[in-house]
Amino acid sequence: MFSGLVETTGEVTAVDNVGDAVRISISGRHILTDARLGDSIAVNGVCLTVSELDAASGVFGADVMQESLNRSSLGDLRPGSAVNLERALRADARLGGHIMQGHVDGTANFVSRTSSEHWDVLRFQLPEHLVKYVVEKGSIAVSGVSLTVSAISDAATADAAAEDAANSQDTTRSTAQHEAEHWFEVSLIPTTLAVTTLGQLVVGETVNLEVDIIGKYVEKLLAAGTPTSYNFPSDTH
Repeated sequence: MFSGLVETTGEVTAVDNVGDAVRISISGRHILTDARLGDSIAVNGVCLTVSELDAASGVFGADVMQESLNRSSLGDLRPGSAVNLERALRADARLGGHIMQGHVDGTANFVSRTSSEHWDVLRFQLPEHLVKYVVEKGSIAVSGVSLTVSAISDAATADAAAEDAANSQDTTRSTAQHEAEHWFEVSLIPTTLAVTTLGQLVVGETVNLEVDIIGKYVEKLLAAGTPTSYNFPSDTH
């Protein structure tokens, strides 16, 4: 479990192929002060297990299976790549961001950056299968950073509504709606730009997205139907 509050950025020092997976070595001394083998660390929002550890040099290694490479941007990492790092959330810590699992739901391209005096507005493509989970002022994780959605495309809003209508047996959804470009924006303060990799993103780069887990659970529960009654166990004391 993570909160999306990036503790530090690290640097990839090596990427080694090990058959059907890769082993990524990352320099991140700050987060290794209490690290142990088997600990979970989010790397650009992907939960990875520490499989090698050299606390003296501040480098840890993690194995990434093909499934994770296919579903995330970790396959793009090369020696010298900067990554966002966060240790697993402690039960006694403040939840400053939002609840995250480190399970990437999809990837997106960075579209544009609009800079102002005190913040930057970043726009990202929004994969169609994630449209219904992203709402204005809701939470989303971008490469492991907990952010608030400051704007969403009208097309995305319309497409989500069209999907709801289709699920209600209204199949009038047009091809134009279906293929419309979807995007969302986040507004970043100087601190976020300085302490995460988002400040250095280049247009066209791929980022990892994780939507709010609560929305996915609610969707599945509603789809399963609401039970009409529940028999509580009797008090045996």
